[in-house]
Formats: sequence, structure tokens, C-alpha cells
Amino acid sequence: MLGTESFRGKEMKNVLENRNFPSEYVDFFDPDVEAEYSKLTEFRGEPRVVLPVNPTMIAGSDVVFLASDKKTDREIGNTAAKNKFLAIDLNETFNANARIPVVVAGVNHREVLEKRPSLIANPHPVTIILVHFLNVLLRKFKLLKIVAFVLQPVSAFSDPGIQELAEQSFAVLGSASVTRKFFKDQVAFNLLPDPGPVDKQGFSSTEKQILSETGRVLGSRDLPLSLAIVQAPVFHTYAIMIHLELDGRADIAALAALFKKSAYFKVAPSSSPGSVSSLQVAGKEEIFVGRIKKETAVPDKYWIWTVTDNLTRGSALNAYEILENFDPAVIKIR
Repeated sequence: MLGTESFRGKEMKNVLENRNFPSEYVDFFDPDVEAEYSKLTEFRGEPRVVLPVNPTMIAGSDVVFLASDKKTDREIGNTAAKNKFLAIDLNETFNANARIPVVVAGVNHREVLEKRPSLIANPHPVTIILVHFLNVLLRKFKLLKIVAFVLQPVSAFSDPGIQELAEQSFAVLGSASVTRKFFKDQVAFNLLPDPGPVDKQGFSSTEKQILSETGRVLGSRDLPLSLAIVQAPVFHTYAIMIHLELDGRADIAALAALFKKSAYFKVAPSSSPGSVSSLQVAGKEEIFVGRIKKETAVPDKYWIWTVTDNLTRGSALNAYEILENFDPAVIKIR
């Protein structure tokens, strides 16, 4: 695995530990390591050496998880076909390349993996969440309109985002001056538009990426999906309020039942639908569905509240499930 100490690399390591993957077949690499035995990590309670990036050694792998900086991920990922290993990119390095498949396990993995690709892109966390959500509904309904309001955590920007929220929160609570290093405006106790660059229509590159990836995974270029990202002052989890217009009648119980049938979802009890929150969901594996609201003035329109951990279900678990479906004989991971 490349990028042992990165945000997504740490979560990938946790998933490998929790899934009882044979530890003797896992090696850890990090571009910050210059000399062998200069850095250690831990895997299942045992010390493990973090190795410097060695393309020759990596070339002998069956699977490589790319979770390092984009330059290193690109260099190693581009050698996957030549060296005949599978590279799974967790860092969205290759997502803009239309020739590299983006995969949501449980949705489009079969048709992609049949072609035996050497490089696979893990989609944006919001793409993974929305694809699972829409895939459940598309089995039963035609979707006339989908609008998603996305509350983005600062961990979407790894350690710099988390550190800035923590430092600003301490400063505000201590009546000290607030410094801005990463975000353009104060993020603590505040809401901001998506901090990424925007196009002439005002949409950010991340918003456009999610729309593109969702259509690619679901095989639909005319999906009636609109979304907007709001930067929220929370550390983890994407909270999404989704507005739907369905071509078909349903009630709240029927919609909840659809999500209950899927192993990817956990539906809050009808007695406490408001219990689904970022604090409750952080670190959990499922996509949590909270309150479902049906509009009375306009038939067949609904609001659904979802919260999902961006590092577990939104990243590492999807990458691991891609591997599980790739080839049962694949056992060595780098």
C-alpha cells in the first residue's frame, strides 16, 4: 500500500485489519521514507516496517492501493499494465481520465472487472453514496428529478482541513483571533460554499466531478441529478439532504423498506428518525438513512436525509470490496 500515513491510507489499513486479510501478504510504502527501517507502523498489534517507494519491489505485487501523493500514485499507477498488477486508486488521481473505470462495488463492478483492468479509480465519496442510493431506487422507480444538498466535512481535505477547524474552534472559544491558512474564510462555527474553483456557471470542479462519475457508474449520461456542496464545520461524514421526484406512487414506509433490503444501508427506526447525525455515524460502515418526508402539496416528491462516513464506506470499504470481487486468487497486497 502506498501512502501508509495518509488519511485514506490509514483507513485502508484499518479495513485490511478488520477484514482478517492475511497479514504476511501486506507491505507498506511511503514516499516520505528515505532509508529502510527508518519508519515503523503497526498492523494487527505488531510492528511493521514502512518501506521507501521501490518500483521494482512494487512491480512484484498482485494489488497496489494508491493512497499517497498524486505524483507518486500517478507514477506507480501508470506502470500497472506493464507490470501486470491491479492498482486501485483511493486518491482520485485518475478519475478525470475517461479511459480509467470508476467503480462502485455492488453496482458496476461485474461489467468492469470482466475486462480485467490494470487500473481502477475509487470514485469521490459522494459519488459512492449517491450511486448506492440511486441504484436502490432505480430498481423500483423512474426518477424524474434528484437534487442533493451535500454538507461536506473538513476531512475531505485531509489533515490541513481538520487542523484548521480544530485551531479555529479553540481560538473562537478562547476569544482569540482566528487565523486562516487553508480555507478562504473562517470554517469554525460557519457554513461556506464549496471552497473549490468554480466555472462560469458557478459550479465547483468537485460538484462537476461527482455528477460525471455518478453518470459513468450508473451508465446514464442524462441522469436528472443536480447537487450543491456546502462546506460544514464538522470533522467527518458527508450529510446529504436529497429531494426526489418519482414516477410512481410510494409512501414513507415503502421507501424505507427498499433501503432496509440493501446491506449497504441502515435505516433509523421510525420512532427516532432524527437520530441520524454526524456524531452517530462517524466510523460506521453503512449509509445511514434518517428522516424521510413526503410532500403533501405535490404528489410523489420526497426528502430523504442520509449521513455516511467519508473514509469508511466513502473510500476504503469500496476499494476493498472491489478487490474481493476481482479475483479470489489475488492475495498479495502492496
